[in-house]
Amino acid sequence: MSDARSMLVETADRLFTDLSASPDVAFAEVWPELNDAGFAALLLSEDEDGFGGDWGDLFAVVRLAGFRALAAPVGEAALAGWALAGAGLDPVEGLATLAPAVEGAIEGDRFTGSLRGVPWGGEAEVVVATLDGRLLRLSVADAGVTQGFSPAGEPRDRLTFDSAPVQMAVSDIDLLACGAFLRTAQIAGALDAALAASIAYANDRVQFGKPIAKFQTVQQNLAIFAVEAAAVNTAGQAAARAADAGDASFEFAAAKLRANAAAGQGAALAHQVHGAIGFTLEYPLHRLTRRLTGWRSEFGGDRLWAERVGRRVAALGPEGLWHELARRADAA
Repeated sequence: MSDARSMLVETADRLFTDLSASPDVAFAEVWPELNDAGFAALLLSEDEDGFGGDWGDLFAVVRLAGFRALAAPVGEAALAGWALAGAGLDPVEGLATLAPAVEGAIEGDRFTGSLRGVPWGGEAEVVVATLDGRLLRLSVADAGVTQGFSPAGEPRDRLTFDSAPVQMAVSDIDLLACGAFLRTAQIAGALDAALAASIAYANDRVQFGKPIAKFQTVQQNLAIFAVEAAAVNTAGQAAARAADAGDASFEFAAAKLRANAAAGQGAALAHQVHGAIGFTLEYPLHRLTRRLTGWRSEFGGDRLWAERVGRRVAALGPEGLWHELARRADAA
């Protein structure tokens, strides 16, 4: 890890820990501190008044947001700013977020349609979406907002536009895959946090005169949990390296598919170790497992990414897959 990334991670961890300490703090109080810290400009160059970070930096920061169960779209804001800058569209002073799903049509410089499941859509100033090979910059002030929520209670809003003005540019950015990368990073962090909590609880909880961590079944569950968490971290870091090297379409898809599987198994194992106390609102485990449940389906669920990976592998054929994997690993 570079010195710059070490400083970035230390700053992020300290701030995320403070801001997530009280889950009832309003988003309007949280976001200004995150914005002032410059996380929204993480992927922008220094010439663009940004941090000049890479995808490895983004993974490290967003993973920490998942680890701390931070209720704020840090990764979405960073990706939105990067996409707008790359497309030559106007930057945003306030919060910009991403639209995972788009329905609608463009006529001239107007957009009519809806954006679904937008993280903090009602709180944002600008939402970035892709449609028909174009990157769209839409003002939330022009939208009708229907509130929605994730399993963790975080905003996932529907924005409806009726002949609203839109800035747009031709773009090859796969915003869905980029959002999937964010969720992979968050899942990696949340799995690590849930694993640490499960190990601590297993060592503290005494049953039949000894900590339950001494029982073979619990040890086996924790070992499987550790493997799942490590797999997601490895897949996410590999995807970040591929993105820094150029094309990461295969790695983003494979990482999200692996993260989705681990999110379900990890959440189940965490609750098995904790038993009944893990299901109570007073105990903080649910802040992680409810997010894992929601993130698994956001920016593409199991079927979507399995189909993408499957089509790619089938096209390569039995002899081409290993050569392609080796080539991509060398490039990264």
